[in-house]
Amino acid sequence: MKEIIRASIAILIVVALLFYAVSFLEKSSATSSDGGSITVFNWGEYIDPEVIAQFEEETNIKVVYETFDSNEAMMTKIEQGGTSYDVAMPSEYAIEKMKENDLLRPVDLEKIPNLTNIDPYFLDLPFDPGNEYSIPYFWGTVGIAYNPSLLDGQTFESWNDLWDPSLKEEVIIVDGAREAIGMGLNSLGYSLNSTNLSELREATDKLKTLGPNIKAVIGDEIVEMMRREEAAIALTWSGQAADMMFVNENIDFSIPEEGSNLWFDNMVIPKTTDNPEGAHEFINFMLDAEVAAQNTNYVGYSTPNKAATELMDAEIVEDERFYPPEELRERLEVYKNLGPEMLGVYNELFLEFKMDMKK
Repeated sequence: MKEIIRASIAILIVVALLFYAVSFLEKSSATSSDGGSITVFNWGEYIDPEVIAQFEEETNIKVVYETFDSNEAMMTKIEQGGTSYDVAMPSEYAIEKMKENDLLRPVDLEKIPNLTNIDPYFLDLPFDPGNEYSIPYFWGTVGIAYNPSLLDGQTFESWNDLWDPSLKEEVIIVDGAREAIGMGLNSLGYSLNSTNLSELREATDKLKTLGPNIKAVIGDEIVEMMRREEAAIALTWSGQAADMMFVNENIDFSIPEEGSNLWFDNMVIPKTTDNPEGAHEFINFMLDAEVAAQNTNYVGYSTPNKAATELMDAEIVEDERFYPPEELRERLEVYKNLGPEMLGVYNELFLEFKMDMKK
């Protein structure tokens, strides 16, 4: 009887091993035939799903797509190393920080022939000289979206126009420390990269006086609130303003005369990559002129892809609210990596401002 039991166990073990071997071979065969997969880590609502499907069809590389809601959350997850991200889309100051923390793999520019489609203005920028680690994806500004039909003819050439007493509970502020504190700094004529504690205190105190005019401090919900005319004014990014305007033609957008933020989001290859070849293929694919034009029309932000703009509606790419000319860009500032200590100061002051609103 014992011999029969031993024989049965042996047979089960052999069957299990054979099953495992067949499964492994099938998986290996599928991986080699379908080009494997890449994991892309991006902001929400920041790519046309049809573009991903097209990439998968053309390359036989499957895309696992995940999203984040802040540069800090993205960097933390990549640094933890739990997921092997192959491509991510951080902003300029985050790229500087990721370089410092050795989180990025250099990009092999020879594998990105479509880089020639990018406007040279957006290449070789201070946060990544020579584009050693990053490739341009989208760019834009921070400004004021407003609905003249809900206002008494107000325009917003200046940040200080937001303090008009007639705008009680009409202003939405995007939930971002750099954006809100930066607005306060710019309204006083200071740099939005200021590390001067006296200037930061002055900017925060001025923001507190805006309290009666503020309806909410929120994230992506800002777009729907403006579309539905639940508020008349919003401190927001240019791409969000474009989304609002696409649905509600009453909405306009302006970049205040004191200056504002000029931001860049780039594609990078984290060191966590399991498929650097696939990552390069994806980046090069996204730089194709037709693909970039399609993606830009879907997302609504400004593209650095000059070849793509030639395929797009001239009314869009000639709109200086979203494609400001170089002379206007000179009044704008790119966020600098201020370091964890100073970023903590910004976050603390922003929290102080929000807590003051609740009083």
